[in-house]
Amino acid sequence: MSTYGDRGNLLILAHRARARGIPVEPIEVRSTEPLPRHADIYLLGGGEDGPQSLAAQRLNTDGALHRAVESGSVIFAVCAGYQLLGASFYAKDQQHAGLGLLDLRSDRGPSRAVGELAGPVDPRLSLPTLTGFENHGGRTHLGPEVYPLAEVTTGVGNDGSTEGAFRGTVLGTYSHGPALARNPALADLLLRWATGNNQLAPLDDSWSERLRGERLAALTPQ
Repeated sequence: MSTYGDRGNLLILAHRARARGIPVEPIEVRSTEPLPRHADIYLLGGGEDGPQSLAAQRLNTDGALHRAVESGSVIFAVCAGYQLLGASFYAKDQQHAGLGLLDLRSDRGPSRAVGELAGPVDPRLSLPTLTGFENHGGRTHLGPEVYPLAEVTTGVGNDGSTEGAFRGTVLGTYSHGPALARNPALADLLLRWATGNNQLAPLDDSWSERLRGERLAALTPQ
């Protein structure tokens, strides 16, 4: 699923890895194909109700993503992909079983959340302010076994208070943009998790920082 340009997250990860001399083999998987069994990072994007419910069914049947989490692979999911990680979600006004990889559930909100999304990230991740764009009708409720990715200062995110969630090396967000283009430090966090290297060589992020500064400066706090 990549309705809102979330394939860009793959491009950003590949670029930032190669710029440091880390070999990369991107694999794009169609809905009819089985997932690779031994990938380092798995990416899930956003999509409409139909593809979302079909993806949940096929991923649960396939089981590869569950085995990947058990083996320590990194999972990064956006919007509909993020909802898939939880116990349940709504699509076409019906409740569907999620993958159960994060302690959360999603249902329908009173209105659609569309617009800029921003807020300070959980200090455990040591990341700068999250910035992105959201477009979803769901609301996500976190359980005690998961941490919110960020607090919400602009936008809705999970519920108007928190945005996204993470546990171990599994992380989900409602942030499009694509998320990793607007948050290169988050991309590097995923690379550190995947490689086990906590001292990645710095890159020139002057252009992405200009974009971040522009978008954050344009926001009006709630």
